[in-house]
Amino acid sequence: MARTSLQERILIQTYTEERLSDRQIVERMHLGLSTVRKWRRRSKAGMKGLESRMGRPACGAMSSFEKEIEQTLRAWREAHPGWGPKTLLTELMMKPVRGSRKLPSISTITRWLKQAKLSRAYGKHSALPAVCVSPTQACHEEWEMDARGHEKISEAGVIALININDVFSKTKVMSFPCWLGDQRASRHPTKEDYQLVLRMAFTEWGLPDRLAVDHDSVYHDNCTKSPFPTRFHLWLLALGITLTFGRMGQPKDQAMTERSHQIWQHQVLDGQSFTSKDDLWQVLKERRYFMNWNLPCATLGNQPPLIAHPEACQPRRQYRIERELELIDMTRVYAYLAQGCWYRKASNTGAVSLGSTWYTLGRNWSHLEVVVTFDPQAQQMVFQTPSMSEKRSPLKKLTAKDLTGDLDRLTSMDAYQLALPFSSDDWRMIYTCSLAKGVMT
Repeated sequence: MARTSLQERILIQTYTEERLSDRQIVERMHLGLSTVRKWRRRSKAGMKGLESRMGRPACGAMSSFEKEIEQTLRAWREAHPGWGPKTLLTELMMKPVRGSRKLPSISTITRWLKQAKLSRAYGKHSALPAVCVSPTQACHEEWEMDARGHEKISEAGVIALININDVFSKTKVMSFPCWLGDQRASRHPTKEDYQLVLRMAFTEWGLPDRLAVDHDSVYHDNCTKSPFPTRFHLWLLALGITLTFGRMGQPKDQAMTERSHQIWQHQVLDGQSFTSKDDLWQVLKERRYFMNWNLPCATLGNQPPLIAHPEACQPRRQYRIERELELIDMTRVYAYLAQGCWYRKASNTGAVSLGSTWYTLGRNWSHLEVVVTFDPQAQQMVFQTPSMSEKRSPLKKLTAKDLTGDLDRLTSMDAYQLALPFSSDDWRMIYTCSLAKGVMT
């Protein structure tokens, strides 16, 4: 059947009202007889009948399946609201409806759930503010950082190596054994662990311009579809270090550091035993010196990194731990937050969470969908929803001292003495104090 335009259908309607026969309309418009008859019939419903409806008549997603299947799916979904299309289809395959030979596909069940108003409400997506990155052209312009999975290392205990590499010069910036300890609930390094490692790297090499990382929860709350940056992320921004994130599920985006996990395994851990964490740390420093100054690198013309790029020994931007607060620039944080937009659903008490901080809006906001932005001029978070008036709140727990953590207290100590045995947190504070007093070697 030939396709017709809306103007042609209106003309068919006009000829019909003028009492022209089907044959006469066919001769005048040079259309097929079946086409004319179709639109004459539909023109009886007025202009709405002349609208084009491609495909078969809308009878519902489950119209071609037995009624009992639809009833079964409805009963299951109402009894188990968390069951999705894949689960429902699997249940149908395991417990086929009596007399049914044909089962719907996942996409059909998905459409039916939406038509039946049984689909779940999904949160809106928003990404972190995008960062435009140019190719790396100098030493310490961009570092890659990643934590290797935890493992038991002889007497040293359970550790996770945090490795940092300079993209341009291929220099091994740092490999530090983060001691996870038996008392920790998580086997992942914390914000404080990463801060310690980076402060050690900054003290030795200076500040980089960018840090390439994965989507670990230490950088943003990755359990939501609208992630908010963590204080650790904002601490780096305040120091003038931009974070760039690899694609989800694409470890090759930080290929150098992924490869370095294997290198450190082969260079230091394989076949070796260590009496303590400090023993392992000393060996890591020795092998780092060896790989930077002595071990040929194929991508650098078989020269060691610091022989091929001696300029990497000079900091791009100076850093001293006792002057860190002076380097913190909160305007960078405000400018970054001003680019963002976050979606949250208020709790039953009318509160929303951004990162690890709760903002209370009031009980009349409970269960509402809230859009959150940041006003850099007033330095306030702005909460909006169509049914409520705008509400504002000052930033919480995001001052310069909040971002630097215990640094101010630790660097002001003349000495730091703890009773044995040290916990993982105690060890981190000892290393931080050592950096502040300039005794870390």
